[in-house]
Amino acid sequence: MTERKKTQEIEFSPLSGWLVLAGWLLLLALNVYVFVQGMNNEDPWLVGAAVFMFLVEMILLIGFFVVNPNQSRVLVLFGKYRGSVLRNGFFWTNPFTIRHRVSLRARNLNTDTLKVNDKGGSPIEIAAVIVWLVNDTAHAMFDVDDYEAFVRVQNEAAVRGLASQYHYDLAEEGEEISLRGSRDEVAVELRQQLEQRLERAGIQVLEARLSHLAYAPEIAGAMLRRQQADAVIAARQKIVEGAVSMVEMALRDLKKQGVVELDEERKASMVSNLMVVLCSEQGTQPVVNTGTLYS
Repeated sequence: MTERKKTQEIEFSPLSGWLVLAGWLLLLALNVYVFVQGMNNEDPWLVGAAVFMFLVEMILLIGFFVVNPNQSRVLVLFGKYRGSVLRNGFFWTNPFTIRHRVSLRARNLNTDTLKVNDKGGSPIEIAAVIVWLVNDTAHAMFDVDDYEAFVRVQNEAAVRGLASQYHYDLAEEGEEISLRGSRDEVAVELRQQLEQRLERAGIQVLEARLSHLAYAPEIAGAMLRRQQADAVIAARQKIVEGAVSMVEMALRDLKKQGVVELDEERKASMVSNLMVVLCSEQGTQPVVNTGTLYS
């Protein structure tokens, strides 16, 4: 099945509303004059002509319309697309033309919190906020059924697809992007996916970012304990690295300054005691040895 051809936007320039209004007022004055003359002369033809002219004037009055700043009007005459009025001002067009109002202003869309699985299958809660505007009025009006609903559905689909592409946290060796740790990269990817999805509707995505990201409640507790364990391991590793560096510095300075000569067994005992003191979570109590290391 071949894809339908997209509707091309045509900029339409209607007549100035002020110019037509001046002509309409002159016609109204002429109509009043004809009606008065018909009544004075008791001429039914003039009265009938005046009534007919009044009906025509009322129909012409329907053709006036206003386009506000950052808005547009899409004109359709008997099922045919005439064009889009993109300039703001006071205009007049064929009274039988249907004029659809389309806003060109930037809008925010904040999706509901979705419960999806990340790349590793872990259930997470995710939501996004996007800033968008109509870039092509013809695409928005004629190529999709309801462009606002189209944006909402495609935004949700893009967020679900994005969540399944990455882990919540870095889980595999060699991974560089995660949902939690790479917010900027994820935002760029989300925007690109939305632009591809919304191109048919003539929508331009100005910004797209995750507004909510968390583990699902059923695994939040377990993941919190896992993060705490990772933090403890990282802290312990840092403490041990610092303690080893301090012990190495102490032994080097003692030897350099000739304070005391230590054999290998006394060095091992000193290293053990220093590591206990430096790595212990609680304050250590010194034990005074009145003898020697060997008795």
